[in-house]
Amino acid sequence: MSLVARHLEEAGIPTVILGSALDIVEHCGVPRFVFTDFPLGNPCGRPYDADMQRAVVATGLGLFESASSPGTVVRTPYRWSADEGWRDRYMEIRPEDVARLAAMGAERRAFRQEMREQGRVRAE
Repeated sequence: MSLVARHLEEAGIPTVILGSALDIVEHCGVPRFVFTDFPLGNPCGRPYDADMQRAVVATGLGLFESASSPGTVVRTPYRWSADEGWRDRYMEIRPEDVARLAAMGAERRAFRQEMREQGRVRAE
């Protein structure tokens, strides 16, 4: 995303990146970045927390007006949870989950194969 933003900026289209990978985005050098210290894939907040999501997006839109120099980073004040232990548990696969996750994967692969055979998804 960072490289796309840089390309758009070079074409005169302003961008704001909303994300959680601060080190990667700063390394790529985007002009405007709203950082949320959340799990990857959740830059606007917790699922179904519409108020937080709106606030993060509003911060991004406000950054268009307030950014005064390239590389502007705004850190949101929001927390994923009161318990910072989510970092240790994020994407954790416990032994008791292995069989259930394997079954879900097999079911998904069978469904995708069925869709391919019906021509409803592209061949991989």
